[in-house]
Amino acid sequence: MARNKPAPLKRRLGKAAKRTRRAPIWVMSKTGGRVRTHSKRRSWRRQRIKP
Repeated sequence: MARNKPAPLKRRLGKAAKRTRRAPIWVMSKTGGRVRTHSKRRSWRRQRIKP
């Protein structure tokens, strides 16, 4: 990807980076360990973000 990115793309990439975090610890403790994964988790290798 180019070093100079347009602002809208940069905003989308930033939002996607924030969204791909793991499920919070308090969720795991609240559900007793039943919920461990985040349903909307994304890997940078497997799934691309639309430009």
